[in-house]
Amino acid sequence: MPVEITVNLIKKAMKKHGWAGKKFLIDGFPRNQDNQNGWVTVMGDDVDMKFVLFFEASEEVMLDRILKRGEAAGDEKRNDDNVESSKKRFKTFQESTMPIVEMYEAQGKTRRVNAEQDPAAVYEDVLKVFKEII
Repeated sequence: MPVEITVNLIKKAMKKHGWAGKKFLIDGFPRNQDNQNGWVTVMGDDVDMKFVLFFEASEEVMLDRILKRGEAAGDEKRNDDNVESSKKRFKTFQESTMPIVEMYEAQGKTRRVNAEQDPAAVYEDVLKVFKEII
């Protein structure tokens, strides 16, 4: 699907909820330069993007958590919860998404959270980030 369609769907959903003065969390977007270009083209100055929330963890920690997620899911296990698929996803992330994170970091808009902590500590750190903008 062309990125402009995706961004227009996001924009439509935001408008439906009365976007003037509201804050929205958009998960996993933009993932690459094409997504970023589409966002800028469609949204332009209509939104004030405050920050990118970046959960920082090593490849080893992420792989361990993905494999544990797969074990815990039982019959509901995702087909891509395996070592080979995870390593490919991590490589794609490093090549395609990290440049976007770094671009926003250069603009002072990346908020990093140490995701190698226990979940309660990660949650507390995320709360701190969101309280900065409220």
